[in-house]
Amino acid sequence: MAKRIFIAATGQNCGKTTMSVSLMHLARKKYGRVGFIKPIGPKIDYYNDFMVDMDALLMAKTYAMEEDIALMSPVALHKNFTKDYLEGRLTELDMSGCIVKAVEELDSKYDFLIIEGAGHGGVGSVVGLSNAKVAKLVDAPVVIVTESGIGKVIDAVHLNLALYEREKADVRAVIVNKLLANKRDSILDLLRKGVSWQGIDVIGGFNYSPILANPTLSHISKLLDLPLHGNPEERSRIIHHIQLGAASSQKVIDGLLESTLMIVTASRDELIVTISSLYHIPAYKAKIAGMVIAGHTPVAKITQQILDDSTIPYIRLERSTAEAFMILKEDVAKISAEDQEKLNWIKANAESDIDFEAIDALL
Repeated sequence: MAKRIFIAATGQNCGKTTMSVSLMHLARKKYGRVGFIKPIGPKIDYYNDFMVDMDALLMAKTYAMEEDIALMSPVALHKNFTKDYLEGRLTELDMSGCIVKAVEELDSKYDFLIIEGAGHGGVGSVVGLSNAKVAKLVDAPVVIVTESGIGKVIDAVHLNLALYEREKADVRAVIVNKLLANKRDSILDLLRKGVSWQGIDVIGGFNYSPILANPTLSHISKLLDLPLHGNPEERSRIIHHIQLGAASSQKVIDGLLESTLMIVTASRDELIVTISSLYHIPAYKAKIAGMVIAGHTPVAKITQQILDDSTIPYIRLERSTAEAFMILKEDVAKISAEDQEKLNWIKANAESDIDFEAIDALL
């Protein structure tokens, strides 16, 4: 029987998937065979026309586990799933049975099994399978991943604990992510005092890093559902800043920050040409990640030729620059299997930031 761990969270974007990637990397150093499952998949993608959860697909591709993909995502919630469920059109679907069967099959194949939840403890309640209920269903000890802070973390943990306790799920620890390096020890110490009476351990996760927080060019391409032109080897480049190319060309260039994605109107020929030309200069290439060329006006023929010859990554978007800017600024980047720079960072830093032995000892 495999040793199991259920990765929960106090909410979205706490670093739950990052933690799963880390634990897979670290557990493989100790256990011969390590598996993964996302029982309830609220965000779907496709693998060979098979609908699966995005995080399950990420883990399958990252760790060459594609043969298990059907087991790794037993319940994927398509766009109208909850509506169909509430209107009684899915009464014959045994979701609990699908999850238990998948876990049992993976249990027979692996020595260590990572089970990732979907958001806070109540997510999935609409179909009768909250994270807390699923954790109890698969009989896995729970660790709750949370963002950094003190009061808000303690409040969020206790709010989630109420549901896990009601479902009689076994919460063993809280893992705190996005810690400020200079406050890491003091924050963890205060949090231990805040939840110690519950008999729950507090374990440090990753320190805050813009590498994990910021999107890649590939992610932007998927977000806008548009092709990324230019050098394909730059798809995994991380964007640290998003700027509007609204000022004069000289002011825009003078204001470039590290790894900037520039949003520029299609009619700004001189700016497009200038940025494309500077992309070949190493000092500027470090600052220029690429462009989103917005607007309904066609790009001039000679400008388009210079743009293509430069191999600068760019996306052509037939919406206004203001709309493009708002879409990108409001987005929260999710890790995908194409984000090699992020994945390599996670694996390297997991070995120094994550105490796997402390986590493993609690299971």
